[in-house]
Amino acid sequence: MAFKVAERGAIAPFIVMDVMQAAARREASGRGVIHLEVGQPSGLAPLKVREAARHALLTQPLGYTVALGVESLRTRIARHYAHAYGVSVPAERICITTGSSAGFLLAFLAAFAPGDRVAVAAPGYPAYRNILQALGVECVSVPVGPASRWQLSVEVLKGIEGKLDGAVVASPSNPTGSMLSAHEVAELAGWCELQGIRLISDEIYHGITFGRAAATAAGLAAAPHAVIINSFSKYYAMTGWRLGWMVLPADLTRAVECLQQNLFISPPTLSQIAAEAVFDCLDDLEARVTAYQENRDILLAELPEAGFARLAPSDGAFYLYADISDQTGDSRDFCARMLDEIGVAATPGVDFDPYEGGRTLRFSYAGSKADMIEAARRLKAWR
Repeated sequence: MAFKVAERGAIAPFIVMDVMQAAARREASGRGVIHLEVGQPSGLAPLKVREAARHALLTQPLGYTVALGVESLRTRIARHYAHAYGVSVPAERICITTGSSAGFLLAFLAAFAPGDRVAVAAPGYPAYRNILQALGVECVSVPVGPASRWQLSVEVLKGIEGKLDGAVVASPSNPTGSMLSAHEVAELAGWCELQGIRLISDEIYHGITFGRAAATAAGLAAAPHAVIINSFSKYYAMTGWRLGWMVLPADLTRAVECLQQNLFISPPTLSQIAAEAVFDCLDDLEARVTAYQENRDILLAELPEAGFARLAPSDGAFYLYADISDQTGDSRDFCARMLDEIGVAATPGVDFDPYEGGRTLRFSYAGSKADMIEAARRLKAWR
C-alpha cells in the first residue's frame, strides 16, 4: 500500500541547516570549518544563567509550568519593557514560548486562517514563508532592496495587489541586519492597524544594534492588535535553551494559551528558571555586542578585498548580506564550493529570497574574532 506525504509537509528546507550538516560532515572527516553560516552566539550562556540552572536541577522537580509560562519570568519581561523601552506591557499578555520558532507558529495559527494572505519581505527569514505555507496561508513575498533599506514600509505595502490579512516585519532583520526607525515602526504599525492587517513584529535581534537602539512595536496605542515576538537566543546568548516570548494583544491571548496547552503543554521549565537570571547579566551581554561590532568591522574592511564589496547595511543583528552577482548566479553551488575548497561555511541567498537569492549570500559574524580574521584570509586567497 502506498502512503502519501501530506502537502503541508512538502515545504522548502531551511537551507542553513543543510549547510550546517555539510559543515559537520567535513569536520567529521578531519577537515576544519570556519562557521559563518549559522546565526548563533558562540561560547557559553552567561554565568548567572548556568548557576541558576544548576541550582534548579539540584533542588526543584522541574515539572510542567502553566501554559503561558512562569509568572515571575513574565513579570520580569514586563519590567524589561518598562526599563529598556519606556512602555507598559501587562505581564498577563506575555506568553513564554519554546524559542521564537514556536512563537511564530502560535502567532500564525491564532491570527490567520487558511487562504489568508501575509506579506513578508524578500530577502527575509525563510521560516516565515515555510511555516505559513505549511499552515495553508498564502505568503506574499515582497521584493525589497536599497530603496526601502531592505525593509517593508507603508509605501511598499500599499503597492501590493489584493487584500492583505497580515504582515511580518523584522528590525533588525535577518539576513540584512537593516533596521526601522522608531518613527517607521510606529507609522507601519499604525497603518496596518487602520487597514485591518495583523502586524507580526519580529524583534529577536533587539539588543544587538550598532549606533542606535531598536524600536519596539509593543505598547503602541495606535497598534493594539500587533503581535511582538522575541527570543532569548540572540542577544541573551541562550540558543540551545529553546526559549522565547510573545507580547500578545487582548484578542489573541486566550487563543494562544489554548494552542500552547495542546501543542507544547508548556515551555521548557529549566530554561524558564535560568532565563530569569539573564536580565542580571547586562555587562556580559553588552560585551558580546561590542565583540560582534568588532567582528563586523573586520569583515567590512576585509570582504571587499575578497570580492564581496556590495553589502546590505548591517545596522544590527550579526549578519552581512552580500551581492555576489558578479561572481555567480547560483549561490548554493558557490557556497558549497567555498565550504569544500577553503572550509568557510556561509548561507546561500536562496534561503532568504525566492527571487534574487541565487545572486546573494549571508555571512554571520557571531563567532570569534580569530575566526573572522582567518575567514577573511581564506576568502582573499580563494579569490
